[in-house]
Amino acid sequence: MRTHLPDLRPSPGGRARPVDASRAGAVPAGYVEEEFLISGTAAAYREDPAEPGRIEARAHAPYVTRVLTRAPERRERFNGVVIVEWFNVSAYVDAGVEWLYTHTELVREGYAWAGVSAQCAGVTGSVTPPEGDAPGGLVTADPDRYGTLRHPGDDCSYDIFSQAGRAVAKLFPGARLIAAGVSLAAYRLSTYINAVDPVARVYDGFLTHSRIGAASQLVLPEPVEMDPQPMPFGEPRVPVLALLTETDVITMDYLSARRADGPLLRVWEVAGAAHADTYVDVAAGHDMTSMDPAALAAALAPRQRAAGFDVGHTVNAAPQHHYVANAAVHRLARWVRDGTPPPHAPLLEVLPGPPPLLRRDEHGNARGGVRTPWMDVPTAMLTGISPNDGLIERLFGHTVPFTGDTLARLYPGGADDYLPAFHAATDAAIAAGFLLAADGDEIKALAAAAYRAAAEMPLA
Repeated sequence: MRTHLPDLRPSPGGRARPVDASRAGAVPAGYVEEEFLISGTAAAYREDPAEPGRIEARAHAPYVTRVLTRAPERRERFNGVVIVEWFNVSAYVDAGVEWLYTHTELVREGYAWAGVSAQCAGVTGSVTPPEGDAPGGLVTADPDRYGTLRHPGDDCSYDIFSQAGRAVAKLFPGARLIAAGVSLAAYRLSTYINAVDPVARVYDGFLTHSRIGAASQLVLPEPVEMDPQPMPFGEPRVPVLALLTETDVITMDYLSARRADGPLLRVWEVAGAAHADTYVDVAAGHDMTSMDPAALAAALAPRQRAAGFDVGHTVNAAPQHHYVANAAVHRLARWVRDGTPPPHAPLLEVLPGPPPLLRRDEHGNARGGVRTPWMDVPTAMLTGISPNDGLIERLFGHTVPFTGDTLARLYPGGADDYLPAFHAATDAAIAAGFLLAADGDEIKALAAAAYRAAAEMPLA
């Protein structure tokens, strides 16, 4: 298959910082943000009728898109790994959700990050190329910066992502590239892993974060809609770590595509975690590398607001999603660099349906899955399954704090009982490989601050 090398040049700049709808906070200290335009000719693929399981180019089209990078200002701090994120375009504008969940680990360990505007919706605000002026997306958000961008449609997004990876490799010579995508981006990245990567061979590893059971098609249907057919991972060419929440497994039906780990596949299903949660909502406005644990505990207190509106129930406030995501990046990078695989994780325990349900303990918390101290030494029922089935509301899970009398029964000595048990569970999760020692002190301080607030609740 013919390989296209894109043209790479600095962005012309515009009215403000480069657009990334996922964040409003400043770039972390010691990091620099740069933006580049890439252009070239991208292929649209189809399955090869003469050789099922392989793809062939069926058309080519010109494109101009962008890559946004954040990297250590001092190159000696760069650890040699770039996380290349397929921007999420669920809101019809680019959002670097993986950066939100994991930037504390990325900055701490000196990773570089690159966000790729791979999809038409992020560039133009429309699912397919608009006739006339773009209705939204980057082009409308900052015409001075992005007015020259052109996207031929999502059939070309896979090759655009390959070419973006080659462009990032030019920016960071000799680096290992890990492709990442969250939610809708993982929906497309799953197809990329199965169908495109065996041919393109650009990336050294993949992190699919909160994928659903289905995956995107190589050729967009008309009218454009999501394909409901489950698509399990095949046998990947390079290491793949799939990070999933309760919401993804049950509500978003990853269960229909669930498969066992393989030589180059690890699946981590995180108990008590939701597709979206309070942590990522807070992270959208802050550099979390500098937030004090007491302030973080206050920001993560159970509430009904998320993404700027009232969802009608107390949303998931469990921070384990973030901390396990940090560990996932760390373990995957090690796998890519020196061949040390991440640990196998138990799957969430599921009761057969219909509909399928999670098996729960006496507190209402899920059994099985990746275990963290918030599950094993609980102060609340934490789940990714929402009581509200609205299109957005169902993504945010649910928190039901224990009453004061329940806390008193579980931890009769108060903090003197709770904190040692929580610390021991934290140390066990670190030893198992699902949390990082570098996060251990913060996790324990966060738990202490959150417990003090929870213990102030009146007895039932």
